[in-house]
Amino acid sequence: MTAIAIDGPAGAGKSTIAKQLAKDLGYIYVDTGALYRAVGYYMDKQGVDLGAEDQVVPRLGELTAELKYIDGEQRVLVNGEDVTQKIRTPKMSMAASKVSALPAVRDFLFELQRKIARENDVIMDGRDIGTVVLPDAQVKIYLTASPQERARRRHAELLQKGEKASFEEVLADIVERDYNDSHRAVAPLRQAQDAILVDTTHLDLEKSVERIHQLIKERQSHVDRL
Repeated sequence: MTAIAIDGPAGAGKSTIAKQLAKDLGYIYVDTGALYRAVGYYMDKQGVDLGAEDQVVPRLGELTAELKYIDGEQRVLVNGEDVTQKIRTPKMSMAASKVSALPAVRDFLFELQRKIARENDVIMDGRDIGTVVLPDAQVKIYLTASPQERARRRHAELLQKGEKASFEEVLADIVERDYNDSHRAVAPLRQAQDAILVDTTHLDLEKSVERIHQLIKERQSHVDRL
């Protein structure tokens, strides 16, 4: 099985690019961020303090998070409820950032992610795929863009969905999440030593996919020659 890990900060376009690459390559796309959002969604619904391990951990046993592929599209289920759309809000983005800092939550989701990778050719994106979840992935990409560009993309996305948010609020959320993700004690966001850095600040979606597709081909060709 082949595993491609794509890491990077919030709003870098990981999910959009990974989905397109998975479709082009015939791989399974695994959106690990959606799983953390699912945990954040459930805990928020229960009214617990998302950063308090003593409140979150006892409730993990009540939670079943699943990724299902329906008509070729990934859906996220929490205890059987389809929450695919509900978890795509700025509030759930921050909720995911908070619960992902808890070691017990990461352990809870790691085995699910690794099981999918053991059984399928996958493209998996997140914050620590190449460093922690799939350290032996054959191809590792670290995808980034400037905070302002990432906020512009996220803001446009929210407006398209009919959600109200100012650019300044979205940028502040991006900056705060960058700090939280890179400073957490467990599996902080960082570029793996053997990951290829790709900055998409000045690239549109098509050019970004093209660039990474080429890098994947080059890396796989190099591995095949070894």
